[in-house]
Amino acid sequence: MAIGVGVALGALVLLSLYTVKPIFLAVMVVFLFLGMRELTDALKSRGIRVPFIPVATGMVATPVVSYVWGSTAVVAAVSLTVLSMMLIRMMEGSDGYVRDVTAGSFVAGYLVLMGGIVALLMRPGDGDDRTVIFIATTVASDIGGYFAGTFLGKHKLAPTISPKKTWEGVTGSAITCMIVGGWLVWWLLDGGQPWQGALVGLAAVVTATGGDLIESMIKRDLGIKDMGTMLPGHGGVMDRLDSLVATAPVVWLLLELFIPS
Repeated sequence: MAIGVGVALGALVLLSLYTVKPIFLAVMVVFLFLGMRELTDALKSRGIRVPFIPVATGMVATPVVSYVWGSTAVVAAVSLTVLSMMLIRMMEGSDGYVRDVTAGSFVAGYLVLMGGIVALLMRPGDGDDRTVIFIATTVASDIGGYFAGTFLGKHKLAPTISPKKTWEGVTGSAITCMIVGGWLVWWLLDGGQPWQGALVGLAAVVTATGGDLIESMIKRDLGIKDMGTMLPGHGGVMDRLDSLVATAPVVWLLLELFIPS
């Protein structure tokens, strides 16, 4: 079931990216919105009430305006999201105000900002290829880590946060990411060199592993196993987005440095 869901998601990504890019933008917004809903509901279980309307509005608007107008729009949209959230939360009184707006700012930085960065990644003429590199290296980290960890894993990476992660798994992730990154950057991007792709892959394994551990820490703090049950065999939407949202900014930055759009 988990493999089937993964293949279906991959097919959806490739079909939308290489037909009409705005379709992928819409798909991304939907998934980020669902992930944001899962995260805000999980926070609510601990009495933390993120102002939903301004954060949801920012979640939808930020990737769109970023895709249309570029990086300046990202800064403006995220800033307005946080400001409007702080103003609207005032209407509910001072009790828990700092707690709720702090959580809302966390959601804005964790998901709203990252949605804008993915939109920047896909904005250039070769943005479809750049986005595929971003997603493929992240997925390669999961796949390489899973197989290496399953068959060779003995030494725990962070047993108090994620007991299943091992150093052998991370090593498998790094090797797989560097191979996939080196190949795709050379194959898909004009002027791209294998060593540049290998560095992108190496950076991706660090951020993908970190993103997974970050979500594990959030779930442990909130006392939940999965963020949701929407994706059979995977858990919730956020259980699939955790590595992606952490990897997006570093892949975007490195590709801009190596092969400016």
